[in-house]
Amino acid sequence: MEKDLRSILKCVRCGTCRSVCPVFEEAGWESASSRGRMLIALGIHNGLEVDENVLNSLNMCTTCGLCEQMCPSGASPVQVVQDTRRKLMLKGRMTDAQLVLRDETTSKGNPLGETQYRHSWLGDIADIKKHAPYVFFVGCLGSYRYPELTRRTFDLLKKFDVTLIPEEVCCGSPLLRTGSDPDSLVSKNMEQIKKIGAHTIITGCAGCYTTLKNDYPGDLKVIHVSEFLAERLPEMDLKHLDLKVTYHDPCHLGRCNGVFDAPRKIITSICELKEMKSHHEQSRCCGAGGGVLKGYPDLSMALSKKRLEEIPEGVDYLVTSCPLCRTNLQRGGPKVEVIDILDLLKMAMK
Repeated sequence: MEKDLRSILKCVRCGTCRSVCPVFEEAGWESASSRGRMLIALGIHNGLEVDENVLNSLNMCTTCGLCEQMCPSGASPVQVVQDTRRKLMLKGRMTDAQLVLRDETTSKGNPLGETQYRHSWLGDIADIKKHAPYVFFVGCLGSYRYPELTRRTFDLLKKFDVTLIPEEVCCGSPLLRTGSDPDSLVSKNMEQIKKIGAHTIITGCAGCYTTLKNDYPGDLKVIHVSEFLAERLPEMDLKHLDLKVTYHDPCHLGRCNGVFDAPRKIITSICELKEMKSHHEQSRCCGAGGGVLKGYPDLSMALSKKRLEEIPEGVDYLVTSCPLCRTNLQRGGPKVEVIDILDLLKMAMK
């Protein structure tokens, strides 16, 4: 908590975060801004009574990191929010959504409540090699909500000596973001990765990416599937498409981890790219992260609609590289279809 306290005290209450926070823009309350949450975290440190309003303030944050990107004082509101959520969870103070998310994920290995075999999308179980240099970490949404996309992705990746984790479970991102302990999930995944002997983990989900890269032990290399394939474009015999698309940067892939070029390299090798109004480091959040889609679906929907207003005219598709972003952007009722970057790649394959 001392590290968080130092970050809290860096906040000079300048209000820069208020000008960029998508939740504050929608809700309008000081407690819905990063500055307000920092004050609340300080209050909790000093013994503030935690009521429903305090829990809502902390849990309405999508952890998009735009406030941190813009903060002139170098404060880390996202980490403070996550750590404060964790502190309160340990004391039994949580929202119903946090409780359900924790219990579903720890008991079933995913936050979606699914009980069937995670790799049921896989045509041939023999494609799971015992040893390989690369592991494709599918993720929960890829496994259960986008099985066809996952099958196509793995069919492409397995040509490059990529395998799967036989008994993959959630990476732990939903628990980390909402204040719960992901250690049992991390241990189960890591044990299998070590057994496979892989040196690199590939994933197509921004949440999985940031968790595997920044919260897992060891020195494993973690890359997004767009990074892996962007280096192998000459081997894929692609055709140019007469399309114009725009690209949504997922917060936990782009702003938080700096993966901007690889998705754009794939897109521009296939068709024309027209950027959204805000992009790269300044990109607006889709509204789903940090447990907000689960806990505050109406707020999440409103943030999605705001992001969709930034789609430029004359494009055929909105492309993204995160299944959670895709899910929430689809909820917002876009004027064009939302597709994954691998969907675009498939269109261009001869």
